[in-house]
Parts: sequence; structure tokens; C-alpha cells
Amino acid sequence: MPTSEQADGADTIVYRRHAWPIRLMHWINVVAFAVLLMSGLQIFNAFPALHWGKSSYTGEAPLLRIGARLDADGKAVGVTRIFGRDFETTGVLGVSAGADGAPTVRGFPAWITLPGEQWLAMARRWHLFFAWVLVVNGLLYLGYTLASGHLARDLLPDRADWRGFGQSLKDHLLFRRPAGEAERRYNVLQKLAYLAVIFVLFPLVVVMGLAMSPALNALLPGWVDVVGGRQSARTLHFVLAWMLVAFVFIHVFELVVSGFWNKLRAMVTGRYRLEGDRDA
Repeated sequence: MPTSEQADGADTIVYRRHAWPIRLMHWINVVAFAVLLMSGLQIFNAFPALHWGKSSYTGEAPLLRIGARLDADGKAVGVTRIFGRDFETTGVLGVSAGADGAPTVRGFPAWITLPGEQWLAMARRWHLFFAWVLVVNGLLYLGYTLASGHLARDLLPDRADWRGFGQSLKDHLLFRRPAGEAERRYNVLQKLAYLAVIFVLFPLVVVMGLAMSPALNALLPGWVDVVGGRQSARTLHFVLAWMLVAFVFIHVFELVVSGFWNKLRAMVTGRYRLEGDRDA
């Protein structure tokens, strides 16, 4: 992390926590991922079921299906089937308010899809464009982290990190936050989470997205079968996307409980206020 700093009171220093390229690429990722998620859910709504294998026409029951049925009064009821078990999900999944506010049969609701109305072609345009934004931004980020030393300096765990793994896990479970100089560095759980997102989840979600392309399947026949087929790739793409959503929720939660405005400001302006015992 950048080290330039200045005193701002007896026990407080302000230093530049994130360099501007990191901040810029972080916010580009935020926008790109949000658009990809929302447009992806709109695309999913066109066929709201997940299968495993090469085809969805094998007669095998889907792993997940979001649909609707009519109740005794003739009203549409949202039903989500997961591994053969049905759950009533009216209002969120299966049946929810459409763009005009009226109950509509659809997979995910209008407020979380892009566009809100059911428009597959436009969703695909948004999704493919921002997929390239995410890929290019990710490659630039990878190049910057390697060239600047950010990866080796700030993200790769060292021996001290591994020795402190248990204590770091305990501190997280008890909501104990680092103070003083320890606050300057990512702890081992943060490092592992960021590495998993950068080198596992994002690359895999992109590859599974490419696996759904008939053109790439035709260009390199057979490679999609490595993951079980195009329907398997679609299911993995969906699961990986929600794993990234889970990471975002945990990331934001940690931000809130450990100093929301200070860390948000650091990711906007770079300036981070370090308070308390600097030698702790």
C-alpha cells in the first residue's frame, strides 16, 4: 500500500491507502459487475431453469427451476424448485411486480434485472459489452498489481500471516478489528478472499460464460465437455456469479462494521485516517 502520510492530531495520521489506478479499476469493476449481474438475471429469466449436462432436453429434472402455478382461486403463485423440493416464492421469484406494478410471471423480479421489462436482446447487449469491460479492466488490474508490486507486497500471505490464521479467524468471529499499525495491512483472511476472487472466481465465471457461446464451442469442439457440457457451464456460471455476490455482501458488511466512511473515503480519494495507538 502507498505510504505517504501526514500527522493530523496527536494520535491520528492520514495516509494514502490506495493508489489511483487501484481506485479507478475498483469502481469500474463495481459498475461492470452490477450491470453484468442485473442483465444476467434478465437473460436467465428467458429460461429460468438450471440443468446439468450437455442439453436441457434429456428429460432429466432441472437442478433449479423458477416458475408459477395457479392456486384454488386462479391466482398465479411463484414456485421455486431446488433439487426436487418446491418453495413458494411469490413476490420475489416466479411471480413478482412487473415494470407496470402488476403481478407478472417471471424468474427474477423487475427491480433486480436490466432492463426491468422482459427484453432478452437488450439484456444480452448490456451483458456482452460489460463482460468485455470486466475482462479488459481485470487484465489491466493484473498487470498493474504485478508491475507495482501490489500483489507481492499487499496480497500474498507471508509466514506471519499463516501463523496468525487462527487468531485472525477468531478476531473476525468476535468482530474484533485491528488497530494501530496492524490496520495498515490486510489480514490473512482478507488476502485469501481477494486472491480467490481475483484468480479463481472472476476467471472461472468468464470462462463459463464463454463456454455458453456456440461460436467458441464450434471453434474449439469438445472443450466445453470438460465441465460437463453447455448446460453445466450455464449452471456453474450462475453459481459462480452468486458466489461473487456473496463476497460483495461480506465485503460491504466488513466495511460497515470496521469504519464505513473512512474506508469508503480511502477508496474514493485514497486518504485513510489511522487513529489510536499507532504502535499497537
